[in-house]
Amino acid sequence: MFCFRQLFTFIVFLYKIERNDKKQTEITMNLTNETRALAAEAEAALSDIFQKIDETARIRTEQLLDIFRECRVSESLFAPSTGYGYGDRGRDTIDQIAAKVFGAPAGFMRPSILSGTHALTIGLFGLLRPGDIMLSITGAPYDTLHSVIGISGRKGDGSLADFGIQYVQVELAGHGGVDLPSVGAALEQYKDKIRVVFLQRSKGYQNRKTLTVEEIGEAAAFVKKHASWNPYVVLDNCYGEFTQETEPCAHGVDLMIGSLIKNPGGGLADCGGYLVGSEKAVELAAYRLTCPGVGLEVGASLGQNRNLLRGLFYAPHTTAQALRTAHLAAYIFQKLGYAVNPGPFDLRSDIIQTIQLERGKALVEFCRGIQSASPVDAYVSPEPWDMPGYDDPVIMAAGAFVGGSSIELSADGPMRPPYLAFLQGGLTYESARLGIMAAAQRCGEKK
Repeated sequence: MFCFRQLFTFIVFLYKIERNDKKQTEITMNLTNETRALAAEAEAALSDIFQKIDETARIRTEQLLDIFRECRVSESLFAPSTGYGYGDRGRDTIDQIAAKVFGAPAGFMRPSILSGTHALTIGLFGLLRPGDIMLSITGAPYDTLHSVIGISGRKGDGSLADFGIQYVQVELAGHGGVDLPSVGAALEQYKDKIRVVFLQRSKGYQNRKTLTVEEIGEAAAFVKKHASWNPYVVLDNCYGEFTQETEPCAHGVDLMIGSLIKNPGGGLADCGGYLVGSEKAVELAAYRLTCPGVGLEVGASLGQNRNLLRGLFYAPHTTAQALRTAHLAAYIFQKLGYAVNPGPFDLRSDIIQTIQLERGKALVEFCRGIQSASPVDAYVSPEPWDMPGYDDPVIMAAGAFVGGSSIELSADGPMRPPYLAFLQGGLTYESARLGIMAAAQRCGEKK
């Protein structure tokens, strides 16, 4: 989802540092015995869930190591390139690995991609042409894509709408899955004008269920059966990577897109994104990454190859840490009386946990609790602010080693009812556990 959800480059606007010359900053978290006991209770109850998460991480790690071995990863691939980057073996090998890891015929993974939103923009502009229709079958996409599509923002800024590309959306069914009959009706109505059928795996700023790999595959198969002109099935895969044993490209998705400062970067990639899928879809996207006729032949790695490969190696394990964290948060806050989605024992296909706090003050306190357990900027106090690309003031918490990294423990939410906190990440379960306890203690039992 790209996503500028964690756009902490503007951190000076995100935080108000509370200064009081007469009082020193707290240097301990002061967790109570009751809070610690609740966390221990949660872990005992979730032991079977944690075991399954670890099993998935073991399977994905073995797959990953087989691919690294097949692609002959060696230290020589870490050498940086500059300028055009011609002959950068490390860059080209990473592109190959990205495709194999995500079960696709082709792909690329580049540090020049700034965010998930940027990666999605590359893909959409690569595939769509004037007069085409983009059909979203999971309702409205994440907020930061609205200006890209032309749903919001100013005319003339270069959105898809400015280039004569129409946007149509189908809402999700009442149970939270794809409404296949309505998708079929839209395909019949617009026929071959639909060039891209778009899905968003994760919830964005909606309190809906996340689509599983199997549900995405079912939707892709339905589109291919009912659309003889073969539109591209495009998936925003942000937050979903490595949460299941397979990825959506192995289930019929033509172009899958995500960010490296989320799951697949393992917390070690400094920047970047990926696009993987069919050879044709990837070729067209590559022409938007650089320019037509050049594609993937250029692009200096600037010393990032080591971090991209190391982050990818860590990704299954790091994602497992984030999943454990999400389950723990769901259990603790449900126990305190808050509505949570997913529930503590529900199947998960992404790392995002929502907690319905119902009051703006509680949302602020939640984010401050998360921030207090961060390894970076633990002493600052998050405040809501008018963040570019969002309709409401947003509060964010993340003391991250990589600016905006959502795989590191972070929390955010728009300041509007029902005041949902969106929690994600956790480089280590041990540290993220402390953040959850600190947030729970600040919010207390729901009154």
